[in-house]
Amino acid sequence: MEDPLSSVVALLKPSPSISKMVEAGGRWQVERRDMASPFYCAIVEGRSRLTIRGRDPVLLVAGDFVLVPDLHDFTMSSEVPPAPHTARVPLETGPGTFRIGPMAEPVEMRALVGHCRFNAPEKALLLSLLPEMIHISGHERLMALVPVIHDETRSDRLARSMILERLLEILLIEALRSSPAQTLPPGLMRGMSDPHLAGTLRRIHADTRRTPSVAELARGAGMSRSGFFERFRKEVGSTPMEYITAWRMAVARDLLLRGGTNNTEIALRIGYGSASAFGMAFARHEGISPGAFAAKHTA
Repeated sequence: MEDPLSSVVALLKPSPSISKMVEAGGRWQVERRDMASPFYCAIVEGRSRLTIRGRDPVLLVAGDFVLVPDLHDFTMSSEVPPAPHTARVPLETGPGTFRIGPMAEPVEMRALVGHCRFNAPEKALLLSLLPEMIHISGHERLMALVPVIHDETRSDRLARSMILERLLEILLIEALRSSPAQTLPPGLMRGMSDPHLAGTLRRIHADTRRTPSVAELARGAGMSRSGFFERFRKEVGSTPMEYITAWRMAVARDLLLRGGTNNTEIALRIGYGSASAFGMAFARHEGISPGAFAAKHTA
């Protein structure tokens, strides 16, 4: 787990849910509400308008890829949406293929749409490190990955679940690391795009046993303590010590759910001197004791 991005994606534990080819023609629209799932879409042909609650509409064209790690409400439609209250139920025309819009109209848009799950409990912290939305145009590797996931989802091959989990991890990492730095909000990816902070974040993720001071981190970044502190807070969205504590707790949650590791061993793994010190820090951060957390989520 030396690489921050791969460590976050690994702890999110993505698993497959739905993958489908959507074909649309004429004036069409589809809406989803209260989903709470990661969403990705690759426009294979034509154009579509995507509207996510709280964001301006985005026009997607052939070759565009979009990823929303934590999607709740969204609308996809033709450039000119249909009249209000028009029937919008997609029609399944074949295995994993759906048609939207008047059937008499020719197909003008094709998109591969997928949803997955993040199986990490209490995943809000991990999601807060990632951009709310990624929109990339003309990325050949991403556009090639999505059809492979779609094909594997519809198959009944050996080791299908494991293959899909790995493909989803690759898709997420490729999308996140390909997003233009200037479009990123404060968080892990924006911090990793900053040459002064990237090394610091790698050290934090690579060695959770140590508790470096802000002064030590600043020296490693070649900056003054105050300059480093402000830059970290601006680019990452939290103070250095808040980030270190939050990442330690994310690692602790994963270890608790894996089982086979007692509190003393976890404490040493994440930089606490004793099981009691770890227990108090965990309860303060999570609002629940380590034992209660493990019992709640393994049940």
